[in-house]
Amino acid sequence: MTDRLPHALRSDALDNRERILEAARALFAEGLDVPMREVARRAGVAPATLYRRFPTKEMLVTEAFAEQMHACRAVVDEGLADPDPWHGFCLVIEKMCELQAHDRGFTAALISTFPNAVDFEARREYALTAIDELARRAKEAGRLRPDFVLDDVLLVLMANSGIHAASPTTQVTASRRFAALAISAFQASPDVPPLPPVVRLAPQASVPKRNQPG
Repeated sequence: MTDRLPHALRSDALDNRERILEAARALFAEGLDVPMREVARRAGVAPATLYRRFPTKEMLVTEAFAEQMHACRAVVDEGLADPDPWHGFCLVIEKMCELQAHDRGFTAALISTFPNAVDFEARREYALTAIDELARRAKEAGRLRPDFVLDDVLLVLMANSGIHAASPTTQVTASRRFAALAISAFQASPDVPPLPPVVRLAPQASVPKRNQPG
């Protein structure tokens, strides 16, 4: 029995960690300003247990969405690898909206800054820069409207996070339709009127300097 005890403790600790992360993702879907004690309550653990696993809220947020950030990178890499930049751009919009349909809090994490989470910040910076590069290529191909800016992707994701459906399946279906509408608006056309002024949504350090209309 003594030999089995350390393994049991490790198993309990792992279960606690997964419950905390699951609770955090569910609560962060409504915003990142959820108190840590509320996360502990939803996870069914003591606040001390939560703080032992995640001493700061920044650590909890970035770990809760680490898997989504990895998936985001895979999506932008797939888009960049497409020989047709417009098709690659559309793929990124579609798949990021679908990714977000499963975890609405991911957008809040994507547009927030976490100075101490070096790995998370690096992945976010990579994703935004890659999307900006893909947009540049799509503009050069004449398929993406010239006044598109990187913040417009974040605007789409923020709007997409407002979709509330009765079931996960319906949520994804609605998200796909919304992505298609957004893509239609992004497509270059000679008779489309110019967009209103740019609204900066991405952390300024993450917005490439070339990300300007025109």
